[in-house]
Amino acid sequence: LSVSLEYRNGVFVRGSTRGDGIVGEDVTENLKTIHSLPLSLKTPAPPAFLEVRGEVYMGHDAFAALNRRREENEESLFANPRNAAAGSLRQLDSRIAAKRRLDLFVFNIQASEGLRFSSHSEGLDYLEAMGFPTVPFRKRLSGTDDILAHIQKIGDERITLPYDIDGAVIKVDSLSARSEIGETSSTPKWAAAYKYPPEIRETKL
Repeated sequence: LSVSLEYRNGVFVRGSTRGDGIVGEDVTENLKTIHSLPLSLKTPAPPAFLEVRGEVYMGHDAFAALNRRREENEESLFANPRNAAAGSLRQLDSRIAAKRRLDLFVFNIQASEGLRFSSHSEGLDYLEAMGFPTVPFRKRLSGTDDILAHIQKIGDERITLPYDIDGAVIKVDSLSARSEIGETSSTPKWAAAYKYPPEIRETKL
């Protein structure tokens, strides 16, 4: 579930869902229960304002534990971790969200005061230094062959990850080049998502 995280003077003040792209749902208290989300930034001179975009998810172990508890309580089971994470983040009681062991990756700086970067990767390096978790296998690449090889590598290794993914995103790194390339009314022209085929598993009938 995509979320927006807002910091003022280095302190987390608000978190919201993406909603319709303009208006989202305030889920600040539930986000505060996520241990990997920094409530204050690791810097003596934080920006006056920082907004980052992230993705809240539920790992495989947390998902299995949640469904075991629900089965013991004779409650309906969640179909997949994605639905479970979305439902958990929208709980009215933050104590319930805290028990669901949600996690987070951040992937973009949406807005800031006093920060200047020439590339997306510089921004991600900054976020890591501030204590934000970012995707560990991101890589700066040049050339179609290297990009396709890395997409294949992620696809080969995704079954070993402790969380689900359904694709890889390729982005232009230079922020000035992004401005030149532009966007449509709904999507950026400087990014493309590669979706992997659905996983195939065996089961007994």
